[in-house]
Amino acid sequence: MIPILEMEGVKYNIRDRKILDLPSFELYEGEWLGIMGPNGAGKSTFLKLLAFLENQSAGSIRYRGEKWTAASLPLPLRRRFSVALQQSLLLQGTVFENVAIGLKLRGEKKAGLSNKVMEMLELFDIHHLAKKSSNQLSGGEAQRVNLARALVTEPEVLFLDEPFSALDFPTKVKLIEDFQRIIELTRTTTVLISHDLLEIQSLSKRLLLLMDGEMAQVGPTKQVIQNPNPLVAEFLQPWTKHFPILTH
Repeated sequence: MIPILEMEGVKYNIRDRKILDLPSFELYEGEWLGIMGPNGAGKSTFLKLLAFLENQSAGSIRYRGEKWTAASLPLPLRRRFSVALQQSLLLQGTVFENVAIGLKLRGEKKAGLSNKVMEMLELFDIHHLAKKSSNQLSGGEAQRVNLARALVTEPEVLFLDEPFSALDFPTKVKLIEDFQRIIELTRTTTVLISHDLLEIQSLSKRLLLLMDGEMAQVGPTKQVIQNPNPLVAEFLQPWTKHFPILTH
């Protein structure tokens, strides 16, 4: 099987300071990848490089076997990726208009656009908010719109940078449950950065731990949690100590 995305000898430096040093990495179709690590480990940089949002300092990144950089990736290929961040960053306008913007930019015809947007609003249980202004939404509603906007274009890979971290616990739990159902239904390849092991356990099948810009451990999520190496065990200890069910 050919990976969708792969890295080889990738380095990212700011001046003389190492941010990332990754000998190799592969992301496969249909995979749910979780990324964790302490602050400053290089998580967001890793995501930006993999999504061709920034150029690496050295090494190569391939998309379906071909080498590209952030500067060289053509727009039609760039549109095969979607990114959702911690802040929803919604545009002025209605919920419908926000979710529709990516399809409009792609030249989607009006009838098809309307159907796709309403189907996605239904999946996220926000169809009743279609005509509501984006500045009148709660935090949870805004993040549902943000995720719906990212998925409505049917991306090959969805990149998520802590999209649930600003939500209160009940809102977060319900959205994670719904989102898990939706990406199972759409079979979307997903890369999720999170600082919460409970989120990672729910929304990833493979877990990558980054520390000091390097891969500390990578493998099936359950296996990494149950059999971490000493460095990773120390990092995960706050979760595994208070939630022992994670290790069983």
